[in-house]
Amino acid sequence: MTAIGLTDDRLAQATQLQLTWWRFRRHRLAVISLVIVALFYLGAVFADFLAVADPHATDARRSFIPPQGISLFDDGAFRPHVSGLKGVRDPKTFKLVYTPDPSRKLPVVLFAHGYPYLLFGLIPTDRHLLGIEGGQGVDGIFLLGTDQLGRDLFSRLVVATRISLSIGLAGVAFSLMLGILLGGVSGLYGGAVDTLIQRVIEVVRSIPTIPLWMGLAAALPNTWSVTQVYFAITLIISLVSWTELARVTRGRFLALREEDFVIAAELSGAGQMRIILRHMLPSFASHIIAATSLALPVMIVSETSLSFLGLGLRPPAISWGILLQDAQNVQVLAGAPWLLSAAVPVILVILAFNFLGDGIRDAADPYG
Repeated sequence: MTAIGLTDDRLAQATQLQLTWWRFRRHRLAVISLVIVALFYLGAVFADFLAVADPHATDARRSFIPPQGISLFDDGAFRPHVSGLKGVRDPKTFKLVYTPDPSRKLPVVLFAHGYPYLLFGLIPTDRHLLGIEGGQGVDGIFLLGTDQLGRDLFSRLVVATRISLSIGLAGVAFSLMLGILLGGVSGLYGGAVDTLIQRVIEVVRSIPTIPLWMGLAAALPNTWSVTQVYFAITLIISLVSWTELARVTRGRFLALREEDFVIAAELSGAGQMRIILRHMLPSFASHIIAATSLALPVMIVSETSLSFLGLGLRPPAISWGILLQDAQNVQVLAGAPWLLSAAVPVILVILAFNFLGDGIRDAADPYG
C-alpha cells in the first residue's frame, strides 16, 4: 500500500487527474470547503426560490425590524410558525416600532406563493421555499431582519450571493484566458515577444490596485444600466488580475518546451496550438486549477471592496459590497447590528476558497 492507501498496480495505472483527486480527498478541510463552496453556488442558482420576500420591495413601516426566528413547535406539536407584528409607539422618539406579537401565530409553509421571478432566467414562477399563511400588512419572515427601507435582509443577501459569486467566476474565466494566452505565448516564443509581455506585466503590477480600480470604476458613465456596469466591473477586475497566472504559465512553458514529448510533437508536424492545448496545458492543469481557486476569492473581495466604496455596482443591483454600505454608519449599526450579517458570507466564502485552493495545490503533485 502507498501513502494514499492504494495498491501499486492501481497507482501505476491511474491518470494524473485520478491521482490528484485521491490526494485531495485526504485533505479533510479542503473537502469541507468544497462542500461549502458548492452549497453557496447552489444557493446562488436558486436565489429567488430561496428568497422569502421581494429583495427590492420597500416598506417604511418595516424599517429596522430585528431578526425573527421560526418557532418549530406549538403546544407540543410540530407546527412551524412565526409571530405576527404589532406597532408600538417608542416613548422617546414617538416613532411607530413593530415588535413580535406572540398572540398571533402565522403558519410557515413550504413552496409558498410569492413575488414572480424567472427560474434559471427562463421559467416564470412565483413559488418560494418558505412563506406564511394569513399574513397582514407588515407581517413576514424576517430571518435576518430588515434594513432602513424595510427590505428583507435575508432575501437581499441570497440574491447578492448570486451576483457577487458570478462576478468572481466571470472575472476568473476572463483572467484565466488572458493569463494562459499571454503567458503561453511569452514562454513558448521567448525573445522580443517574451520581453514585451513581461514589461507589460511589470507595469500592470507596479500600479497600486485600489487607485487603479477607483480610476477605472469612476470612468464608468452614470447613465449605464446595471448589466453594463456588471460587465464593466468584471472586465476591470480581470484586467488587473491576469498577471500572476501569466507568470506561472510562462514559467511552466519555459520548462516544458525542451521536454522530449514536446520536441516529439514538433517533429511529428503538430501545430503550435495543438502542442499547447493537447500536450503542454494538460501537463500542469492541476496547477491552473489551484491558481484559479485561489484567484476566485481575490475577485470576490475586489468586487465587494469596489461596491462598498461606492465605485462598483450601483443600486438597484444587489451585491455583498452594496449590502455592507448600510453598515458604514456607526449610529445605524448601534440600533441595527444585524446589518453586519452581510459580512458573514464574505468571510465564509473567502476562507472556504483559500482552504480549497490549498488542498488542490497540495494534491497538484500526486507523485510527491
